[in-house]
Amino acid sequence: MSEFVIFDTSVIVDQIRNNRHLDRLLNVDGLIRSSSVVLAELWRGVSSRVDRKTVEALERNPPTLTPTASNWLESGQLLGKMRADNGFEPHKLRDLHFDVLIALTARTHGARLITSNRDDFELIRGYREFRLEVW
Repeated sequence: MSEFVIFDTSVIVDQIRNNRHLDRLLNVDGLIRSSSVVLAELWRGVSSRVDRKTVEALERNPPTLTPTASNWLESGQLLGKMRADNGFEPHKLRDLHFDVLIALTARTHGARLITSNRDDFELIRGYREFRLEVW
């Protein structure tokens, strides 16, 4: 059975804005699954008809993987540990929260998470292991 692949918001935004990952996207090895958290982040940033059509198309690629109740609770625990370890301000923790949820969802499903946001996801991986690929 092929592995699941989840694209982080950063990869999709890079592709929409500057076609940065087209060759890699067309040749990715694995079953692509959407993340409800990524879709929510994309909807938050929709500013054009093309953006809207792109997000609508991504929504039609079922199944969409969603954080479990355990993922939500664990995300709060991890963010609390990150705050204690790194002295992060509330705005940084808010910025990280969705990324933590995306990572935990990928981990729960044994999926490989592909991102272009190396710093935040490597930080998260220092607290909880998951399969990460950086583009």
